Amino acid sequence: MSLKLFDLTGRTALVTGSGQGIGLSLAEGLGRAGARVVLNGRDGGKLDAAAERLRGEGIAVETAVFDVTDFAAVKAGVDRIEAEIGAIDILVNNAGIQRRAPLEDYPAETWDLIMRANVDSVFFVGQAVARHMIGRGRGKIVNIASLQAQAARYSIAPYTATKGAVLNLTKGMCTDWARHGLQVNAIGPGYFETPLNQALVDDPKFTEWLQVRTPTGRWGKVEELQGACIFLASDASTFVNGQIVYVDGGVLATL
Repeated sequence: MSLKLFDLTGRTALVTGSGQGIGLSLAEGLGRAGARVVLNGRDGGKLDAAAERLRGEGIAVETAVFDVTDFAAVKAGVDRIEAEIGAIDILVNNAGIQRRAPLEDYPAETWDLIMRANVDSVFFVGQAVARHMIGRGRGKIVNIASLQAQAARYSIAPYTATKGAVLNLTKGMCTDWARHGLQVNAIGPGYFETPLNQALVDDPKFTEWLQVRTPTGRWGKVEELQGACIFLASDASTFVNGQIVYVDGGVLATL
């Protein structure tokens, strides 16, 4: 009976930014738990390739190409999924970018870009999906934050600001929408081997620092985020709301 709490059979999950990296892995995990997954991104070709990979595992997959930083495109895209694919039971707000530079030299246009990609998108997609969920009296939203919601590092202050905003927006979504039967939580990944972190993965000095700084002593593997996502998307977490679950190998636990 307890394992049935984690069964997502019959549910539909929209995962933004899921053509590669963490988003694709989370979609894979939800699909393996029984959900039909809808992959989202701006590159239709990349989404099609990712969809074929998941279908090869027996996962039911659809794709939805739209830009999560475009409010009108988000509303149209979400409405189309609801009308043509089915009710969105689970939303994973994963889409995001990283742009590194010393804060004193950080271009204003890059600040605007990272804010749109990492914060506006969570609000745009979250609101569009929640409007449908509220009418049904149920729904799961999982926002992807970061350990940088709690800790800064040189040259990524704007990214840190965006993930702090995601943490607090998660709390705000919970406060507004829990009364309608929604559970809204976040995952805070630590350092994972992804395309977003490739420059750091390729830097021997950074990897050496990471291995010393992380109690687990290594980079995370994207599949290690799947369990937390399945938990937060399932009936196992019906009274968990407004929380951030850090999956970071222990980085935040130690100085």
